[in-house]
Amino acid sequence: MFAQPGCETPVCTVRDQHLVVSMPVLVLNVHSRCNCRCVMCDIWKREAVSEITADDMDRHRQSLLTLAVRWVILSGGEPLLHGNLRALCRFFGQLNVRLTLLTTGLLLAKRSVDVAELFDDVIVSIDGPPSIHDSIRRVRGASQLIEDGVSAIRLLRPEMNIAGRTTVQRANHNYLCDTVAFAKAIGLNRISFLAADLTSEAFNRPLLWPAERQSEIGLDASEVSALEQETENLIATYHDEIKTGFITEDAVRLRRITRHFKANLGLARHEAPVCNAPWVSSVVEHDGSVRPCFFHRPIGNINDASLEEIINGEPALSFRRSLSVKDNPTCQRCVCSLNYPREGRS
Repeated sequence: MFAQPGCETPVCTVRDQHLVVSMPVLVLNVHSRCNCRCVMCDIWKREAVSEITADDMDRHRQSLLTLAVRWVILSGGEPLLHGNLRALCRFFGQLNVRLTLLTTGLLLAKRSVDVAELFDDVIVSIDGPPSIHDSIRRVRGASQLIEDGVSAIRLLRPEMNIAGRTTVQRANHNYLCDTVAFAKAIGLNRISFLAADLTSEAFNRPLLWPAERQSEIGLDASEVSALEQETENLIATYHDEIKTGFITEDAVRLRRITRHFKANLGLARHEAPVCNAPWVSSVVEHDGSVRPCFFHRPIGNINDASLEEIINGEPALSFRRSLSVKDNPTCQRCVCSLNYPREGRS
């Protein structure tokens, strides 16, 4: 139990609304390296190899229980490159949490037995129809490896939920409809879209991308117009898929992607999405750094303190108390928000 500011005992009758008593979602970047060379990400440029192990997380078992973590998402890098993924997943299985794999998909076929056994669901990156996806990932045959992997998992566990996630950028902005067609063809359960992040220090960017690099991924005015038209085609062509949830975003959220790129060009205002990520989740990097979300700076490290001490320590509390999502520049440029029901104690 943490003392409230102004209280002389660890228990206070007035609860600080920024004290996290339940943190249902935890994202772990469990491996530092990646097996793609994506144009919109710098993770693959890391030279050192590091990973979060089952022993690392076992030191935080009580924190995970106290914070009532219910959903753990393994990301990276590429989680399937992890040296002992089975041990890590079995640790979380002991805690009875939902376990999601966020993957490039290149190793799905090779590791299909592990994936089918260890995970509750899978999210695979799909950046377009086959030729576009392969060129963005800069891996020949990447889309075929994903298709083979999905098929292999379906043979072992037909009911498993396997979703696609598409990062919209210059190289694929004209192919949203084709991307949905590809996702349906290979048997995915759903697909979601988000805009490429151009302006944060996330994803192994020690410094903000310079304007030249941003322009490689971002859209110019004519491309924004093309994306706007492609989005309307997507909404019209796949109206039923939006209605049933095969496409995760509704029409309003799909149109926000175009607005994001317009705002980067100064053609619209940046508007923060509705988000409560820092109050219901956290992101742990491969080196132990803990962030309140992907895009804000670290608030501690699990190698120095317990996860609970970090989440409710003074740096984290000060950050949440001072954060106005609507007005924060980082939040206004966010491409990946979370609005999860928040629980608390009186």
